[in-house]
Amino acid sequence: MSQFKIPVHTVNSGILQENAIMLGEKSMKRLKIPSHGTLQLAFGSFRQEVTIISAPKSDILRVSEGLAQRTGWKHRQTLNVSYSSVSRTLRLGPLIGVLVSRDHPDNLDRLFGPITMFCRELTNACHTQGAYVYFFTPEALETRSSSIQGWVYNEGWRKMSLPIADVINNRLTTRKVENKPSVQHFLADVKSRYGTHFFNEKFLDKTEVFEALAQDPSLQRYLPESHALNGFAVMKKMCSHYPSVFLKPVRGSLGKGILRISKEEGGGYRLLSTTSIGTRKQSYTTLAKLYQSIAPKMKTTRYQIQQGLPLMELGRRPVDFRALVQKNGSGKWGVTSIVARTAGSNHFVSNLARGGSLSTVKEAVSKSSLPPGAKENVQLQLPRAALAIARGVETFIPAHFGELGIDLALDQSGRIWLLEVNSKPSKNDNTPLNDQKIRPSVKQMILYCRYLAGL
Repeated sequence: MSQFKIPVHTVNSGILQENAIMLGEKSMKRLKIPSHGTLQLAFGSFRQEVTIISAPKSDILRVSEGLAQRTGWKHRQTLNVSYSSVSRTLRLGPLIGVLVSRDHPDNLDRLFGPITMFCRELTNACHTQGAYVYFFTPEALETRSSSIQGWVYNEGWRKMSLPIADVINNRLTTRKVENKPSVQHFLADVKSRYGTHFFNEKFLDKTEVFEALAQDPSLQRYLPESHALNGFAVMKKMCSHYPSVFLKPVRGSLGKGILRISKEEGGGYRLLSTTSIGTRKQSYTTLAKLYQSIAPKMKTTRYQIQQGLPLMELGRRPVDFRALVQKNGSGKWGVTSIVARTAGSNHFVSNLARGGSLSTVKEAVSKSSLPPGAKENVQLQLPRAALAIARGVETFIPAHFGELGIDLALDQSGRIWLLEVNSKPSKNDNTPLNDQKIRPSVKQMILYCRYLAGL
């Protein structure tokens, strides 16, 4: 099946009927389309039987204004095209939908809050790769329909009726919204009705990830000892085994709500907790008293208790590594980027939202006190670990993921440990955007969408 990019132009409906399209002779030959007759035009869930008219000395696909209005196509754009002689279907796209938590129509400069610039960047990248993207919120899902109200960017944001996408990327930021019946019904419906692919379809929680990965003996070396915190006995056992332990909200993100328990030199225990302005320190004479102080939190928040690690440090600040692992244009996992994150002053977690800073892996490792041999291996071993963990998540957790943020750490001997896997890697914690530059992560996402859609 031949496929390539083709310019699509809209012409006056008086020149071309809505049920006809005009295609250049060269393109018809490349696609092996018969020169007469009808075929089915497909764009996302949109289907229309059309008569095809051959145009000599042209490489352009021309459609009527009426047809363009029903598909959401602009006056001029470029789309990938393929033709199946078996089904007599001419497909254009892919049509990509991005499901976002909310929009702010009264503030178009920040229409989608902190991810607005990412949405613009994704739109620009789609233009160059022959794809078409729109953005929609759960409010658009209340009625069962073959179209949806979505936002597109064309010299400004516009809301319009569009077909259901070939591929949907879930960028919802809360579990509460993701679990809404309207969202879950929509996703099940479009998968069954249109074969829509939906990736990063659910949040991961920490207990689920560590229990799943523990099933693979080859991954166990990356896993610090970790348990669901379901009572004092578990905490007592972990604190007797390790100088420090971490309590992490099972469904937390951005370093929120993390607690660190360590033994104090003169006896007793110290509790560190993350706050917006720094680290809060409290001391307790016994572990039982410390447990009593956090017990109220456990009534509303489930925690994972995890072995504390003697992390590699820079200037006495702990360092970890965020690997962005994505599916590529062949449907295979690849490492797009790995950055080192150093904790901010007065913080014991490295998230940017908590004052952490970014650097390259090479820069961070070279300045560290790791043994020389370990420094040499890190550049190879970190991506290998990230890929192995991504494949493990895919194998043992029954959900479709196209990208994962994998947080890794090095201890002071250079051993690699897994801290966390995030199925909604942040799109607003990254380096400042340049209007002209499309990041590799955005290009990779579109290549994977093209792969899923067969375009």
